[in-house]
Amino acid sequence: MELPDLTPYLGQITFGGLAGYAVGYALKKVGRLLAIALGLLFVALQLLAQAGYVEVDWTRIQRDVEPLLQQPALRNLWDRLLATLTYNLPFGASFVGGLVLGFRAG
Repeated sequence: MELPDLTPYLGQITFGGLAGYAVGYALKKVGRLLAIALGLLFVALQLLAQAGYVEVDWTRIQRDVEPLLQQPALRNLWDRLLATLTYNLPFGASFVGGLVLGFRAG
């Protein structure tokens, strides 16, 4: 039995892996920046509330945000993101592998 020649696909696989790595690395960095921004926003709101400039209804915020943080909603968001990033890519499998490695490295 003769194995198929994969040489023509080697460039696509390599590019897919590298592109996935770059996107994963960037997503992790953006996630960190988003976490820092949200933390600073929280501190700023608390300082303004303590000084009497604003009044924050944390119960209402929790009620509005909690459904967004439920596991099925996050899974759906991840699935949509992955579908968008791998849309029309012949090298989707190597892209996803690179994405995971880049996210871990970031």
